[in-house]
Amino acid sequence: MLRKISLTAASAVVVLATVGAPVASAGAVTDRPAALAQRAQAAAPADNLAPGPYHRTLDPLVGTWKAVKYNYILGTGGKPIVSRDMTVRVRWISKTGGRFLEEKTEGTLGDRAYYRLGVLGFSPIDRRYEWTTFDSVTPTAMTYRGAPVSDKTSVLSIPGEFTDPGVLGPDYLGETIPMRTVITVRSKNRHTFDLYFTPPGQPERLVDRVVYTRKL
Repeated sequence: MLRKISLTAASAVVVLATVGAPVASAGAVTDRPAALAQRAQAAAPADNLAPGPYHRTLDPLVGTWKAVKYNYILGTGGKPIVSRDMTVRVRWISKTGGRFLEEKTEGTLGDRAYYRLGVLGFSPIDRRYEWTTFDSVTPTAMTYRGAPVSDKTSVLSIPGEFTDPGVLGPDYLGETIPMRTVITVRSKNRHTFDLYFTPPGQPERLVDRVVYTRKL
């Protein structure tokens, strides 16, 4: 008898776990499948793995470029140091399935050799552009994560922040500095990257501008 009662109780637990708690009315039973289907449809991604139209917005950046860099941090008296010998090569990284752009910059900045590697992509699930750079000046990765976008645009504003290793001077050493990269596609043969910093207690200011002209 005890064995039979135990089996019956176990069966009841399985049934409740499968169908859920008793419903309040027949109407609730009718609504449940529709609600589940609606929830599943909302959760199902259209295609969060493959490159899409927001990746295609970046296609004009692909190619080999002559770059002129205006750096205000290294300049004096409000005038930037200008480098005119930079070459930039941008390509879709095929081994990522064309999900990320690679940018390689080489030239000189001031009197020193300069190198930068950048990776730019779009996260479909977050609906945001993401940009990370590594260069021969800053001893840390500079990482940016944009706000969710709803429309394609020729101007991308991608914010981030970094811990200042001293590039803004000793007063800001170790401070967290908000930053923002603005990518403006002006034509298929020309675009700009503007970098802004917002030091604590100060307004946002332009610290670096790169003007790209396609090498034909």
